[in-house]
Amino acid sequence: MQEAIDFLSSKSPIFLEIIEKYGLPSVPKRPQGFETLVLLILEQQVSIDSAKATFLKIKAYTTCNPETMAVLSDEEFRSLGVSRQKTRYIKILAEAVLSKELDIEGLALKTSNEVREELIKLKGIGNWTIDIYLMFCLQEPDLIPLGDIAVVNTIKELFGIHDKEQMGVHAEQWSPYRSYATYLLWHHYLSKRNRKITF
Repeated sequence: MQEAIDFLSSKSPIFLEIIEKYGLPSVPKRPQGFETLVLLILEQQVSIDSAKATFLKIKAYTTCNPETMAVLSDEEFRSLGVSRQKTRYIKILAEAVLSKELDIEGLALKTSNEVREELIKLKGIGNWTIDIYLMFCLQEPDLIPLGDIAVVNTIKELFGIHDKEQMGVHAEQWSPYRSYATYLLWHHYLSKRNRKITF
């Protein structure tokens, strides 16, 4: 990580200020596989804590695997706190795995672009979900998820850029360590609000 931090600080000294104020960020890691993709679907447009609570309810109720999720009824999903839309997305994902349309284990052997092409075909899995999967599970070092509200708000606050396209252009100077820049931006966002999150 030190190499990434030295590089990023040389491009944008504000990253060094974040570390001096709040310490080093954690590098999020999650296991590859179906469960993490289900959790990421649950995390779309809600807080990580709220999504995790729903995810733990699912796991307490049954096994979170494609076979079970494909046959769980809409009523059961609803009783576990999963919206109708996200129920549909989880079932689409489960069916894609069962039909061998999606080989989750095989994603680790593909490039980031190939992973994106594979996952984007599935309804309910968009660029934010793919970015987080690539960063957390496949340890992709060079992504900035501009679909993430905390990242966007922190760039607005620290760099005064309000247009997403311009944010993307500005972030190009942080390549090949844009994921680490993201971890620092999240670190600032959460630390400033006294929030602790376990990824």
